[in-house]
Amino acid sequence: MSDKKQLPPKTGDLSDWYTTIIQLADLADYGPAKGTMIIKPYGYAIWEMVQQAMNPIIKARGVGNAYFPLLIPMSLLEKEASHVEGFAPELAVVTHGGGEKLQEPLAVRPTSETIMYNSFAKWVQSWRDLPILMNQWNNVVRWEKRTMPFLRTSEFLWQEGHTAHATHKEAIEIQKWAMDMYAKIYQDYFAIDGYVGLKSSTERFAGADTTLTYETLMPSGKALQSCTSHDLGQNFSKPFEITFQDNQGNDSFVWQTSWGFSTRSIGGLILAHGDDNGLRLPPKLAPVQVVIVPVRVEPEIMTHCQELLDKLTKVGMRVVIDDRDDESFGFRLNKWEVKGTPIILKIGQKEVSESVITVKRRFDGKEDQVSTKEAAEKLQQLLESIQVMMFKASQDFIASNTREAKDYEEFKKILAEHKGFIRVNWSDNPEVEKRIKDETKATSRCLIAEDQPGRNFVTGEPTSQVWLFAQSY
Repeated sequence: MSDKKQLPPKTGDLSDWYTTIIQLADLADYGPAKGTMIIKPYGYAIWEMVQQAMNPIIKARGVGNAYFPLLIPMSLLEKEASHVEGFAPELAVVTHGGGEKLQEPLAVRPTSETIMYNSFAKWVQSWRDLPILMNQWNNVVRWEKRTMPFLRTSEFLWQEGHTAHATHKEAIEIQKWAMDMYAKIYQDYFAIDGYVGLKSSTERFAGADTTLTYETLMPSGKALQSCTSHDLGQNFSKPFEITFQDNQGNDSFVWQTSWGFSTRSIGGLILAHGDDNGLRLPPKLAPVQVVIVPVRVEPEIMTHCQELLDKLTKVGMRVVIDDRDDESFGFRLNKWEVKGTPIILKIGQKEVSESVITVKRRFDGKEDQVSTKEAAEKLQQLLESIQVMMFKASQDFIASNTREAKDYEEFKKILAEHKGFIRVNWSDNPEVEKRIKDETKATSRCLIAEDQPGRNFVTGEPTSQVWLFAQSY
């Protein structure tokens, strides 16, 4: 990225604000290859928090972590027709290796269905071999022509779960379980509210029967597909010949799911909570929850700071002391505000002599004082309340930016004046969706209800399905 500059207002050029905040907060940098990103330690620490939250839930469901190769023979990728067609424009392909042209080109993993299911076919013979429950924490490559760190990069990190089952019912249960887990992570850790629903036939994953999604809304009024969970039916088990003999002696194809949550979530986190002063990180995901900033780096003040750090660390808080003597007190305060640290503690001679701590909340900028004696208890409570307040703010934002349109003209008017989510009666139709996208740049985000009778907002025909539409990233 370019030399550091002042953070522009978020209400101005949002893209400029976003890329500048990533630099100033020291989250990431551009990689040397077009479309790539270097995730720096502070940015990667947020991803580690996500892993620490999600990994135990995944394992508790009986899903084990595994790893499959990055390079996939093209013959495997081409086995499921709609899958390869869906990913063809994004593929990176290796044609030479070891100084020689390869007999068969290798695709750099865009997702792992094909390479994993090739092995599943070898590992499954009978119903006793099922279910297969596997997860990967890995990287994938999907070629991007424009780069927006975390949100749009050719290479990104994620977890991808893959399962195989004896019955369709079991697969559907896992698909829903995965989406429930993702929604809980977004709400409880990211403090970001959203809608869960089914994708349209145009928008669902290539090779899936159905795709569940968690759709969030960014300050620009654009939607972000934040994670997905897929019922793959038998669309992969048939071409990959993943068959098993059931306990009645009959041969059947397995039923499968896949589900993924990526570093795109960090982009959503930045956009959803950041303000004109920088990041605002929810306490559960903040690499540093509390920063202690001494007014001056003097022995008596530093002793007080160290005692406070020990006390807070002992109860499980993530705390650092910023004692750099080559930066002014004001510069250090501003630095941690930009980095989004939930609580900033100011310690000067007055605080030491009066046994108090000056506490600043990053979320709303409010300051207060607490006694040093009560610091651990009070700050723990404050972190919990900040997490709750941030989620409440997200709930209020999404509620106030979800509007209803009865017909296409009202739909277009809302997009022109407000953007946001638009709730409509509609029936899934690829041709109609293409027309809507061509004319308004909006797409269906998800189906949220199937039992509210009304009329299709485009055709006027009766339908009981309720969908959300929005422009998206």
